[in-house]
Amino acid sequence: MAAPALENPLREPEGPRAAAIRKPEPCTVVLFGATGDLAHRKVVPALYSLAADGLASEQMAIVGVGRRQLNEEEFRRDMRASVDAHARLGPTTGAAWGRFESRLFYHAGPLNDPATFDALRQRLRAIDEQHGTQGNRLYYLATPPGLFLPLTRQLGRAGLIYGPNDPSFSGVVFEKPFGHDLSSAKELNANIAAVLREDQTYRIDHYLGKETVRNILVFRLGNSIFEPLWNGAHVDHVQITVSETLGVEGRGAYFDEAGILRDMIQNHMLQLLSFVAMEPPASMDANAVRDEKVKVLRSIVRYSPRDAALNSVRGQYGPGWVEGGQVPGYREEGGVSRDSTTPTFAALKLAIANWRWAGTPFYLMAGKRLPKRATEIAVRFKQVPHRLFEAGGPHTDANVLVMRIQPDEGIALRVVSKVPGRGVRLQPVRMEFRYGATFGAEPPEAYERLLLDVMLGDSTLFNRRDEVEAAWEAIMPFLNGWDETQPPHFPNYEAGTWGPTDAEHLIRRDGRKWRRP
Repeated sequence: MAAPALENPLREPEGPRAAAIRKPEPCTVVLFGATGDLAHRKVVPALYSLAADGLASEQMAIVGVGRRQLNEEEFRRDMRASVDAHARLGPTTGAAWGRFESRLFYHAGPLNDPATFDALRQRLRAIDEQHGTQGNRLYYLATPPGLFLPLTRQLGRAGLIYGPNDPSFSGVVFEKPFGHDLSSAKELNANIAAVLREDQTYRIDHYLGKETVRNILVFRLGNSIFEPLWNGAHVDHVQITVSETLGVEGRGAYFDEAGILRDMIQNHMLQLLSFVAMEPPASMDANAVRDEKVKVLRSIVRYSPRDAALNSVRGQYGPGWVEGGQVPGYREEGGVSRDSTTPTFAALKLAIANWRWAGTPFYLMAGKRLPKRATEIAVRFKQVPHRLFEAGGPHTDANVLVMRIQPDEGIALRVVSKVPGRGVRLQPVRMEFRYGATFGAEPPEAYERLLLDVMLGDSTLFNRRDEVEAAWEAIMPFLNGWDETQPPHFPNYEAGTWGPTDAEHLIRRDGRKWRRP
């Protein structure tokens, strides 16, 4: 008997299940920074894939806003090239692109000029009448963070943000970084709240759109064999690793101000930690999920600056070889100060002071110019209390559950097995699944998932105001501790290696070792 064909998870089901799938209402997506890199590589390709897959409303329109003077034909040509290069469902085909292109517009003007927004208001009304977008608006700020507040205020002044009783909806999507530290994040939140309600505010973190991240709660809470073990009584420690082979890739000026703590750990990695460590929510309602995430972030032990320095290691890469090519050191990158002390690598040991995780360390490691591109969460369980099979050889390591975020999204469990044959010889083996192999299709891009959620008004995977501030509170001791101590002699690791040797000492002093992806 033939096995049943697996459903394509990227497409909307047909038949009785289709009624349970909500489709977005008609809307206009207004993309500020439309001529920038993020719009070209991520946002517009994601919108195209949603439209081509039939997941977006057929009445969706897109208006790019930018300073550059482009006519509509030039803008559409540029966007088609970007979709061909970057969209999951690219390259473009005649019919699909034709429908998308007919609802793709461009509006030029200085972003600090009220006249730009007054003219935009009139343009959007005309699009409503011509294309049936019903006055619904989503504003995506793919701009430098310094423009977040000025743009939001201009939208409010021009009457482009609706009140709670308006029949149409409006929302604003903010990219990271959201603030530079705790005080700036609080100030930005307070000023934005003067224009937008919290349910109109979408602070996006593209890591939360990745399929494995979305699957963490299902894996934990939907399988009875794991949830009883998901605590400090059974888990020895957790490692979260974000390893990048790339350097700053033209973002040197930004990164030299931010560093690895702000760029990667405060947002992406603490989001991963919160999903792994949170308590089961009362429901999958957006606020119920985010309530539990905030509780975890608030439970992270706030070290003194001195203890933060003792429980962390920072590094900066020098020249070296990555993936067979010679690369410059960080200080030789464009936009970077020649005597910069900005870290491109960090390893932290965090503690969570709650009932479930007391005594269980969480180790975070993130770095640029490392040997391999990988993002993963490794949950290492405790050893069995008594080893019966010592004669079987050294392969009696503890069980490890690995959730691979990128690349090759999937989940693997390492267990110990007997090697066939006489005697008892042990060997670790992997039980593994990958999304592409199991479901017959690669998962959608993170931006597709998140943009669809915004259109549906689902804020579950977007950071709430208190969540952003709790994440900054957790990371500030390390920022302050590093400010108060002399930085290491940089560079202190060669590009293409796994970071400074002090990172090994950080974990080995606890009798543990880093897992290499």
